[in-house]
Amino acid sequence: MTESAKPRAERNRTLTISKEEVPILEQLIATNESIQNDFHDNMIINGDLYDCLDNIPNEYFDLIIIDPPYNLDKNFNGTKFSAMKSDAYEEYLRSWFYKVCDKLKSNGSLYMCGDWKCTSSMQRVIEEKLTIINRISWQREKGRGAKSNWKNGMEDIWFAVKNPKNYYFDVESVMMKRKVIAPYKVDGKPKDWEETENGNFRITYPSNFWDDISIPFWSMPENTDHPTQKPEKLYAKLILASSRPGDNIFDPFLGSGTTAVVAQKLGRNFCGIEINKEYCLWTAKRLLNAQADNTIQGYADGVFWERNSLGEQKKQAKTDIVYRKTRTQNSLFD
Repeated sequence: MTESAKPRAERNRTLTISKEEVPILEQLIATNESIQNDFHDNMIINGDLYDCLDNIPNEYFDLIIIDPPYNLDKNFNGTKFSAMKSDAYEEYLRSWFYKVCDKLKSNGSLYMCGDWKCTSSMQRVIEEKLTIINRISWQREKGRGAKSNWKNGMEDIWFAVKNPKNYYFDVESVMMKRKVIAPYKVDGKPKDWEETENGNFRITYPSNFWDDISIPFWSMPENTDHPTQKPEKLYAKLILASSRPGDNIFDPFLGSGTTAVVAQKLGRNFCGIEINKEYCLWTAKRLLNAQADNTIQGYADGVFWERNSLGEQKKQAKTDIVYRKTRTQNSLFD
């Protein structure tokens, strides 16, 4: 069930699970029956969303991240979702969205992912319960071309809150580090940018257009065989901006577990519901792996780096290590 049918290439780091690991990982997974009398933080719940929601306390979560099935024909490891008319899709969203909103604290925030085809339906349904603050569009550089249409290279994330006058947002935690193409100086000194041995960089405020995200692929340790897996870097931005360390985060469509993994890496509590048992096993193993390695690709030194800048990040890390060692050595003689 969990091992790949085809042999992987030597450098392929896509997550796999052996038969021997399954019993160990199953101990980390809860069911709807088990949460009825023992709901607590940091739970992977294997169950149907409609059955589980009533067993989760209301107004418990500071942040909710939702990546529901888009209005497309899609096979999620044997569970098929079929495209439908927009009004029917909106009724599908309402069938669970209202109850999910009940789980959000009065000052909480919610993000919902969508694509061009379903994003207008999502906007209408979200506005029935919450106040929309913004729409994020992020560049999804992966995907097939089309002969009779434009290639779909973008997705949306709706940002909404219960109370537009009282919600948490920390923009300083999601600053961007970008290369300076045309350095500008005043009196011979850099103007709003930094000159380093590894290049010229500027720390900038994030906009609602994100072009720095890499879709997980076979050489990345976060990669799984989930058909619509979201990148850790993408969710790291949402979690850092809209929650504090120790806050509670809920994902009603947990999938391969990106919300739970990033929450754990960033010191937050998580709860996720996923109907597919194998996806829950993947989440459990990813959480165990994250205990040994809590890095997030593209996020380092408290800032988000541009896509394809791993080389610059490594150079900067080496420079920082040398700098810290030099300061330590010099302090011995102060």
